[in-house]
Amino acid sequence: MKKDFKKEIEWIKKDKYPDEPSEVRLRAHLKSDFARLGKGEPIDYIIGWKEFLGCKIDLSEKPLIPREETEFWVGEAIKEIPKDSPLGPSQGKSFGIRALDIFAGSGCIGLAVLNHCPELKMTFADKEEKCIKQIKKNLKLNKLRGKVIQSDLFKGLGKFDIIFANPPYIPTKKSKVQKSVKNWEPKEALWAGADGLLIIKKFFKEAKGHLNPNGKIYLEFGYGQKKAIEDLLKQKGYKSWEFKKDQFGRFRVAKIIGG
Repeated sequence: MKKDFKKEIEWIKKDKYPDEPSEVRLRAHLKSDFARLGKGEPIDYIIGWKEFLGCKIDLSEKPLIPREETEFWVGEAIKEIPKDSPLGPSQGKSFGIRALDIFAGSGCIGLAVLNHCPELKMTFADKEEKCIKQIKKNLKLNKLRGKVIQSDLFKGLGKFDIIFANPPYIPTKKSKVQKSVKNWEPKEALWAGADGLLIIKKFFKEAKGHLNPNGKIYLEFGYGQKKAIEDLLKQKGYKSWEFKKDQFGRFRVAKIIGG
């Protein structure tokens, strides 16, 4: 049975064409969008943007679509940022903090942090040229300012007080991934070797050298990877960490304190 996409079409009308005055043009647009839905394209790409903690995240360069699990832990991390200021908490402000959004993709994490902590100095880093272009678009769209660097991991980057990392972590072996994700979203943002830890291992090897004293790392990882992440942290000589759950009760983030 073919899906009718009634719910999706209503979302598209509301979020993509809220001000279209012509019913004729609207019907033509929706016919094209319906065809894209039928091919399995994610609705967020069709709409062209996604809301993320008060920011409008343009998706025109087809970066990884921001996830609600990511939005949840970033929101929790934002609450902790003012007390991390090296100048001391100043009326809840984040003066003096240098932060990095690495594997930035659309830039949604760094943008949300900047939106809530505008005094903070944010650097965005990604190795893909299209993501660099996307981040710059989103900074402009949200009227925010940050430094954007095309970099493979930490190449050419300095030291930071906070590092936010959402690396590729899906295992190529025995992974159940939705068709729309597998067929449409960027492979370089998804797959990370047979166990899903290829990029995270490289990240842990380099990250210590880019943390200021008492700096923090927030690292997103996949379902069922907690034990492997903990083993890696021990192997790489990290001293202190805690694991946090997402809104669905699954361990999703490692908060690592200091090198």
